Amino acid sequence: MKPFHHTLAHALSLMPGPAGDHYAVLLDHGTLQVGLYAPIGIDDQTPHTRDEVYVVARGSGWFLNGLDRVGFGPGDVLFVPAHQEHRFEDFTEDFAAWVFFYGPEGGEP
Repeated sequence: MKPFHHTLAHALSLMPGPAGDHYAVLLDHGTLQVGLYAPIGIDDQTPHTRDEVYVVARGSGWFLNGLDRVGFGPGDVLFVPAHQEHRFEDFTEDFAAWVFFYGPEGGEP
């Protein structure tokens, strides 16, 4: 049976990963992948091939999603459609967000 309970403390203990990654996968089930993203200093991610949802666990800053830029803080939910340019900017040192990738490659219709 796959683990069904994950804590922020445990997820953070996996950072950075062996290759210096600031993303840890905690659960893969069907099309759902749950991870924790905790970049340090800059967010240099590129667009993804599936839809995703971020839930901010801690920290604050700005989120660029296409042409939109919004402030974010703990508890906020941010949606990004597949292939959309996006990144976190000017975020605090303690920033971490749960990430939920789901659905088919290319995103939901």
